[in-house]
Amino acid sequence: MSRPAFRLADFAGFASRRTSLDLNDYQRLWAWSVSDLTAFWGSVWDFFGLPARSPGEPVLADDRMPGAVWFPDTALNFTTEVFRNRRPTDVALIAVSETGPDTTLTWAELETQVAAAATGLAELGVGHNDTVVAYLPNGVEAVVAFLAAASLGAIWGLCGTDYAPGAAAARLAQLRPKVLIAATGHTHAGRAHDDSAGVDELRAALPGLEHLVLVGETSAAFDGHVITWSDLTADRTGTLEPVLLPFDHPLWVLFSSGTTGIPKGIMHGHGGVVLEHLKLNALHLDLGPGDRMLWYTTPSWMMWNALVSCLLVGAAIICVDGSPAHPRVDQLWAIAARTEATVLGTSPAYLSACRRAEVNVRGHHLAALRTVGVTGSTFSAGLFSWLANQIAPAARIAVTSGGTDVVTAFAGPSPWLEVRPGELSGPCLGVALEAVDPDGAPVRDTVGELVVTRPMPSMPLGFWDDPGGGRLHAAYFSTYPGIWRHGDWITVTGRGSVVIHGRSDATLNRRGIRIGSADIYAIVEALPYVREALVVGVEEPHDGYWMPMFVATADDVELTDHWKAEIRSAIATGASPRHVPDDIVQVPAIPHTRTGKKLEVPIKRILGGESPESVLDPTSVDAAESLTFFHDLGIARAHHRSD
Repeated sequence: MSRPAFRLADFAGFASRRTSLDLNDYQRLWAWSVSDLTAFWGSVWDFFGLPARSPGEPVLADDRMPGAVWFPDTALNFTTEVFRNRRPTDVALIAVSETGPDTTLTWAELETQVAAAATGLAELGVGHNDTVVAYLPNGVEAVVAFLAAASLGAIWGLCGTDYAPGAAAARLAQLRPKVLIAATGHTHAGRAHDDSAGVDELRAALPGLEHLVLVGETSAAFDGHVITWSDLTADRTGTLEPVLLPFDHPLWVLFSSGTTGIPKGIMHGHGGVVLEHLKLNALHLDLGPGDRMLWYTTPSWMMWNALVSCLLVGAAIICVDGSPAHPRVDQLWAIAARTEATVLGTSPAYLSACRRAEVNVRGHHLAALRTVGVTGSTFSAGLFSWLANQIAPAARIAVTSGGTDVVTAFAGPSPWLEVRPGELSGPCLGVALEAVDPDGAPVRDTVGELVVTRPMPSMPLGFWDDPGGGRLHAAYFSTYPGIWRHGDWITVTGRGSVVIHGRSDATLNRRGIRIGSADIYAIVEALPYVREALVVGVEEPHDGYWMPMFVATADDVELTDHWKAEIRSAIATGASPRHVPDDIVQVPAIPHTRTGKKLEVPIKRILGGESPESVLDPTSVDAAESLTFFHDLGIARAHHRSD
């Protein structure tokens, strides 16, 4: 069994002593954390030893949403907190690639590299409020460059080399960076990619760029001010001296998926990220010194930022550059065993692939592993049970759900809460999460909109290039004034657990009955001949409504009428007759965002007659070639109606 959850218990005891309340129960602790934000977040600040505050300094000076003002009189720096009180010889980072041996850095070695990169960036003129962007795989250079830029008060932006240059430019060009740090090549699934031409294309698309820093070898000729990563970090004699910054000084800009328009740049601040990620990593995941966190992610996804933030609690991070399923489907488990990961994070899509391939997780030596984290898309009860059978009782499952918008989880695990298939254990501390009906009234044991009724420190400072805040307000606060609406359908159970049903903007609304797509997927994707499914509801003329389901089969099985009838029967029995789709269509692949989310809303719009190019950037999705199929199907259906 996993060791006791000392960190949550220690914090609860700390908070109980300073408030004279009994907070040694999760529900009581959570209720206090959202009813007295000043006491809770002040306790988080002090418990983790953040910079001393003067008596009377406010924690939450203004609790409006949007516009909350946190810790207005304090100063800190993300990079300072990463290296505070670390043991120099302990492991801080392990980088894994497909092309060579693992690279291991101690805390002292990581700090030396960050100091050198910070010196190099400063010599290029980088300082407060300049932007530094990168086009890099998940390796040492990405982590070092980010921490160096943050130490100087620069604003960070990052896209992984899994993005095409045009998709990266659609995001990074918005930031008008002073410096671009880019890799000249990467390897994925055994295939080497020369990215030199792509880097040149990206550089040309960045207005006002002053410097290009190249990581890796290249034979290409680059014009302008170009230096190598080795030259940038040549000075290894300096001391890392991060500048103190206001709590809400911008730390990074993360980007939305780009599947519903131009990717939105979402700004988060140093203080909000430090507080939120200390809380999440230490109190919910029980991470600390001696732990090793391996969360498989690309640098383009917020989970890369969450991975790096594990350094804040003194845990080592394991950065994997390459495919988690090469040369074998179980490669990620092999990496976790070799690097002695204590927490392994992955996606339902990867776990589904492991189940289909009949991977024997127990065949790997996972003696150090105590938690498997899961996020990114809906995690069915059936897949949960498969994973539990593979890892229990030595490790437990930690399911989280959050968003790039707040760069943290709304609901997730707690060492003190039971883990049930198909559910998240409960709302996270400090997150005033509710499910509400269309009038904004809280509901229990029934589907409602996910809202947050009190501010969180990591809510966005704003959107990039949105000086009046109009786009931010429209995105989150226009439906329920003063309340954050996230756009997910959830059920908060009477036990306090949370069930995610999918995006509310992808609602299936059949004859006035709202249906969650996740409820259908949980049934259909448990069938052995189904690899994946996607269901949408399309409004048609004269009050028509068409609800098709698209199915990609396992091992290219032909979806005969027999199998379609079995699917319909399974849905009618497992959910209800109204959940049964109008049509079942076999497709070669289901398209996703780069983070694995199904494109329900874009596909709905494409089937409704909009062109794929007007709905999304095809380079921001996988299986982009399948979009033409959906577009042609929508046109054919429109022609059929008009005949």
